[in-house]
Amino acid sequence: MKWYAYILIVAALAIGFIIGHYLREKLNRDKLETAQQTAARLVEEAIKEGEAIKKEKIVEAKDEIYSSKKDFDKEVKDRRNELSAMEKRLLQREEGVEKKQQALDKRDELTAKKLKEIEAKEEKVEKLHQQQIEELEKISKLTFEEARQILLDDVEKRISRETALYIKNKESEAKEEADKKAREIITYAIQRCAADHVSESTVSVVNLPGDEMKGRIIGREGRNIRALETLTGVDLIIDDTPEAVILSSFDPVRREIARVALERLIVDGRIHPARIEEMVKKAETEIQTKIKEMGEQALFETNVMKMHPELVKLIGRLNYRTSYGQNVLKHSIEVSQLAGIMADELGANSRIARRAGILHDIGKGLDHEIEGPHVQIGVDMLKKYKESKEVIHAVEAHHNDVEPTTLEAVLVQAADAISAARPGARREALESYTKRLEKLEAIANTFEGVEKSYAIQAGREIRVMVKPEKVGDLNMVHVAREIAKQIENSLEYPGQIKVNIIRETRAVEYAK
Repeated sequence: MKWYAYILIVAALAIGFIIGHYLREKLNRDKLETAQQTAARLVEEAIKEGEAIKKEKIVEAKDEIYSSKKDFDKEVKDRRNELSAMEKRLLQREEGVEKKQQALDKRDELTAKKLKEIEAKEEKVEKLHQQQIEELEKISKLTFEEARQILLDDVEKRISRETALYIKNKESEAKEEADKKAREIITYAIQRCAADHVSESTVSVVNLPGDEMKGRIIGREGRNIRALETLTGVDLIIDDTPEAVILSSFDPVRREIARVALERLIVDGRIHPARIEEMVKKAETEIQTKIKEMGEQALFETNVMKMHPELVKLIGRLNYRTSYGQNVLKHSIEVSQLAGIMADELGANSRIARRAGILHDIGKGLDHEIEGPHVQIGVDMLKKYKESKEVIHAVEAHHNDVEPTTLEAVLVQAADAISAARPGARREALESYTKRLEKLEAIANTFEGVEKSYAIQAGREIRVMVKPEKVGDLNMVHVAREIAKQIENSLEYPGQIKVNIIRETRAVEYAK
């Protein structure tokens, strides 16, 4: 091959390289333009989508602002209504105070009038005194000092008698007014705190799906029942009662833990010591949570705020504590409400009264664990958690362990007695109840002239039949008072006992 042929080949290759390079550059430019157009289109679409999202968010924000404004307006309206109601109650209370003030002013006017009458009588007596002195000087020929002394003694006796009668009448009126007012306040408080009472016992019954479950609960050689009794501290009574197991314990919290754990074991079906231990721990956690919730609910119901968490738990424990069959938590709530209402009516500190009412039996939440009376246990716990002196005093005085020195302490005493004395609130043993009725009748029968006596209305009234030839109409009041005093000194009972004396008078005549 000749040299020019090589030159042609090289030239052709160079031309081909140049043409290829040109085509490659053109292709890259086309791709770049296409990519730029695609990018521009994507940017444009993103901008449009962003605008749409922006509009949507603006609409949502406007809706949220509207909803918030609506809720705010509603809250403002509710607050205004609440303030209006409070203002109305304050006006009513002011009217009541004004009426009381008017009554006191009227009483002061009557007293002033009586004093003026007494002064007029004294002036009249003085004139008579002077006349008597003159007459005595003429008739008796006594010295002035002797006659003066005689007249002074006579006038002093008369004035003393009239003054004593006046004081006695005023004391009687004041006592009647105070008794009437006290009855009205107590009646009003009881009506506002009407509550149902259900007696509770120291046993719980767990229903079983079948009698074969009893054998599974007992376990091989009794290992399951021993494990459950050891972990809970509760006695399981498995007898001939069909499809039921009885849990017995004086500690109601332990009994409730055992009940919850046993019911879960029955539902689960796997009953063995390890599973029993697991279920008991879960039940303990659940009961502790429930105790705290019940304590918080009790504080909410009584409108008592800001209390130490440990005291809140102790209040919740009272739901599992009974006193003569009465639930102590319900009793404490009722005492708090009664004391608060009476404090409002009397102008006392209702906040202290309500707080002391809900805490007055707090010691009963620990009396299974700490030795001593529940009042002292409660006082120690309240001092430990820095309760106020007024509340601690009211709690300490509610059973007269110390003399009450504040009005709130007296109101807590009264509220405690009212709640415990409600019909059906507390359960007494049949034997002690029967003995009380027998002793009540025996006291009445010891008095002279009593023929028969009958205790009725669950021991709240005793009717005494007297012999008409030995007890007259005038003596009936005296006999009733003496029997009442003897009952007060000899018996312990809730509330009061009515003594009703009955004297039969017969008129017999024969037609012949």
